[in-house]
Amino acid sequence: MDLTPSPISAMIDELWERRAGLSPADDEARRHVSEAMEQLDRGIARVAAVRKATGEVVVDERARRAILLAFQVMPLQEAQAGPFRYVDRLPLKRDFPGVRIVPGAIARYGSHLAPGSVLMPGFVNVGAYVGSGTLVDTWATVGSCAQIGSNVHLSGGVGIGGVLEPAGAVPVVVEDEAFIGSRSVIVEGARVGQGAKLGAGVLLTASTRVFDAETGQELSRGRAPDWSVCVGSTHTRRFPGGEFGAPCLLVIKHLQEGERHDKLLLDDLFRRHGSAA
Repeated sequence: MDLTPSPISAMIDELWERRAGLSPADDEARRHVSEAMEQLDRGIARVAAVRKATGEVVVDERARRAILLAFQVMPLQEAQAGPFRYVDRLPLKRDFPGVRIVPGAIARYGSHLAPGSVLMPGFVNVGAYVGSGTLVDTWATVGSCAQIGSNVHLSGGVGIGGVLEPAGAVPVVVEDEAFIGSRSVIVEGARVGQGAKLGAGVLLTASTRVFDAETGQELSRGRAPDWSVCVGSTHTRRFPGGEFGAPCLLVIKHLQEGERHDKLLLDDLFRRHGSAA
């Protein structure tokens, strides 16, 4: 997906330059920001996406600016969901065409869940994008502006970090067909490649070193390779106080493109929910 030019109005850039003087009393500013938030909510705009030609993550700074401006120009309002009451500048998301939503699940306005995705009791924050066929399992959280591809499984309790500031920061990206094991934490703009399978309890940050278990070679930092099976591990680092084990990601198997790991074959059963019609 190419985010240039941004589908969001250039008025957002103008508002950004004079943001210090904006308030909920600025009707025109609120209208432009509301239009941008609606585009994010419907998936017309995205904060970030992988450019297929180069494989790089491209960020639409205008989209991120619109979200930050929303906290400045939107008034505090009370919302209600059954007996639960909330007071926020952004309402809860209300439009879920073709999405299966289980009671207890919460998605914030300005996030997008594509048709065919499933949201168990968990949380999806503003600016996040969740692709078709993706399962956000129980108590998993998708942070602000995180980008989750299609046919991904975020297992129970997974924490996907968010990022709104600083400017230029890259959100967490989990690409198509990936599996993130229970209680794993992916933060600081880390990236999970297409088809990668991460075991339970993995910690992946932008600076996490990634090693090949067969060769001992360091493959990358902060990125689980495409079509790989990875587990959390440690590598020895020397500090003034002695040698300690520092977290790392260990690639224990390389898969053929499109290959399913045996333990993940049950994923299809979770997704067989029809079209949520």
